[in-house]
Amino acid sequence: MEGTEVAYETIRLTTAQALVKFLNAQYIEFDGEETPFVEGIFTVFGHGNVLGIGQALSEDSGHLKVYQGKNEQGMAHAAIGFAKQKNRRKIFACSASAGPGSANFTAAAGTALANNIPVLFLPADTFATRQPDPVLQQLEQESSISITTNDALRAVSRYWDRVERPEQLMSALLRAFEVMTNPATAGPATVCIAQDTEGEAYDYPAEFFEKRVHYINRMIPTEREVLGAADLIKESKRPVIIVGGGARYSGARRELIELSETCNIPLVETHAGKSTVEYTFANNLGGTGILGTLAANKAIRDADLVIGIGTRYTDFTTSSKTAFNYDKTKFLNINVNRPQTYKFDAFQVVADAKTTLLKLKPLLLDYQTSYGDEIGKLKAEWETERARLANVKFDRASFDPEIKDQFTQETFNEYADALGTEFTQTEALITINDVIAEDSIALTSAGSLPGDMQRLWNPTVPETYHLEYGFSCMGYEINGALGAKMACPDQEVYAMVGDGSFVMLHSELLTSLQTGYKLNIMLFDNSGFGCINNLQMENGSDSFYCEFRDQDQKVMNVDYAKIAEGYGAVVYRANTKEELEAALLDAKKQDRTTLIEMKVLPKTMSDGYLGFWNVGVSEVSSKEQVLEASAERAEKLKKAKRY
Repeated sequence: MEGTEVAYETIRLTTAQALVKFLNAQYIEFDGEETPFVEGIFTVFGHGNVLGIGQALSEDSGHLKVYQGKNEQGMAHAAIGFAKQKNRRKIFACSASAGPGSANFTAAAGTALANNIPVLFLPADTFATRQPDPVLQQLEQESSISITTNDALRAVSRYWDRVERPEQLMSALLRAFEVMTNPATAGPATVCIAQDTEGEAYDYPAEFFEKRVHYINRMIPTEREVLGAADLIKESKRPVIIVGGGARYSGARRELIELSETCNIPLVETHAGKSTVEYTFANNLGGTGILGTLAANKAIRDADLVIGIGTRYTDFTTSSKTAFNYDKTKFLNINVNRPQTYKFDAFQVVADAKTTLLKLKPLLLDYQTSYGDEIGKLKAEWETERARLANVKFDRASFDPEIKDQFTQETFNEYADALGTEFTQTEALITINDVIAEDSIALTSAGSLPGDMQRLWNPTVPETYHLEYGFSCMGYEINGALGAKMACPDQEVYAMVGDGSFVMLHSELLTSLQTGYKLNIMLFDNSGFGCINNLQMENGSDSFYCEFRDQDQKVMNVDYAKIAEGYGAVVYRANTKEELEAALLDAKKQDRTTLIEMKVLPKTMSDGYLGFWNVGVSEVSSKEQVLEASAERAEKLKKAKRY
């Protein structure tokens, strides 16, 4: 009858209570397996969320696990580490108070966005009524009273919304979950909730809280795409497959191995794709690009077809677009995200990696590349080089660091004396790789360690290599490791962290001790921001404010082990291979978080192999070395693609 209102059952809840009830009802289905999508919520309570979301969680959290974070950025990195290790099939939400608490989400949201990792950010906002304005921690902008610190999160969110009325929560959450569960758009969703609105009551439709299943359907390639891709591969003699993160999230390990074996196609890896296929697979040549192995970069250099599977082609993967021979190399891109397939004017297959490979293999049964036994020879050559790096020793009389034109011999001696060590970073890292259990998860993010990890770390078990290198956010290492451990509690997790990143953010070390999630923190201390010091000196500049020196310009020797010991961690100090091996073996026996402090000499990380990084170098300088670096950059850019 016209004018009659629709009658439906309602439940009277506050906005915050409705939020918690909705999160409990969200499920995900992938390949027929259905699981709850939201594992729990990290929170640092303060004004703006403690009386809203805090009250709702304390009264009835349902199946959600609630964890107390120690820093908003740190706990959000843990949420990212969890979702990444779960291959984006489970997430955490993160709640913070108004003002600076929510502003602390910004770097973490950028990390999630750059890595295409779903996280639900729930920053508290100012008053919807605006009656008490300006409230504590509220900013005032003359240009608009509606601007809050949460607007900073717009730029680093895949979806962003602000809820100022209880009924707005429904459309905001439905859209947020569509984005987070869509493989093509997966990333952080931010729903800001005004702090007075959190406590406001509303008669919500009961059906809003019914179980909702988000189906992750594999995108199937069209016949045109499959036939076109097969033709391109058949026309090539030296194709190379770049295994990106999309291949891992698709679960395409077996299909990659089978296609590679059938056609004798080498595999090279991005950071996100590494350990999709274990390194022990004969055709896996390791990481590619600026931080890649010599074997992988030789294969890419000489390829006539690059098959990018689930990769964004970042500058580190492409050596700033100089890695390829554009006169002869064609590109075939397979990705669920259509814009990514367009890169390098590639033939585009907008589809799931695993499904596409399954359809391609029958069309390529009679195809063979021209490599013959060359793939094995490239791999053997690289393994000889890796063995050399594992045994680089410091010699006070004539030490040849991996990075040329750096410190004087006297400076190396100064560091050796100040830190009380002659340990090299490459020897330390390879020792860790050789000693820990094969199914251990190795994790890092920033500094020189990602380069050494991409080149030297050999995973023998799939999905045990965990790097955040989309944003390379310092401080992710320990905090992200907590999330990885929560995702895989039965596996040991090793966070590789430099002293610079440790100082910047290690807040959830305390949370790991509080919750009983054991981490193994491998602290590489070279007394400075070594990676950036390399960058400035390689490009002709003097060492300038990247070393950790005191007011008397003496190298600082900080006792980081004592810091961790103060939190309650089990700590070790290891400045030789033998000490490190003993510490690793004992750390395996512990049931709480451990930290092994290693004093390592600067400039003893591995160097580049055929890679080039396009960074801004000054074209005007009084230093001849800077001008030479600028000229060298200009020359190398002649090989780069412009679009």
